[in-house]
Amino acid sequence: MITREEALEMVNTHLKKKNLVKHVLAVEVIMRALAERYGGDPEVWGMAGLLHDLDYERTFEDPDNHGCVTMDLIEGVDVPEEVRHAILAHCDKAGRDSDMDRAIYAADPVTGLIVASALMHPSKSLAETDAEFVGKRFKEKRFAAGANREAIASCSELGLDLHEFLEIALVAMRSISKELGL
Repeated sequence: MITREEALEMVNTHLKKKNLVKHVLAVEVIMRALAERYGGDPEVWGMAGLLHDLDYERTFEDPDNHGCVTMDLIEGVDVPEEVRHAILAHCDKAGRDSDMDRAIYAADPVTGLIVASALMHPSKSLAETDAEFVGKRFKEKRFAAGANREAIASCSELGLDLHEFLEIALVAMRSISKELGL
């Protein structure tokens, strides 16, 4: 399997926007935490999070090809089939057939909600932001409007209620708060 260092090199080659790099790092760490909870391999699940938006800058204005271009970018790279499937599942190009697929679908948009909540919090840090605070922001439809509430709420497909999911995601993101600048 591709190493994390090799995957990170691909991320830095294909993603030039710092916030997008921070986003994939956040999804990676959430996926690792969810893998541990569901008995998955944190390396494999983390790889799905790290590579899931590899084509985002190329497909931003062409969302029908989001995920598909990533498949082209990782062609010939030793990326497990389950990671490829999860990447496609996160953008509705494949079914959410496994816990990893369901996890990435929910983890992808929750990072934006959490970052926006942290930036709104008086401390402007993840350390002071809690799941209750983020949960209140979740209910405000115009707050972080780009964070797909339906996808975030799909955490229930993993047997998690929203508060539990937000807590897992927050704890995971706090572990890389320096890299996230929060």
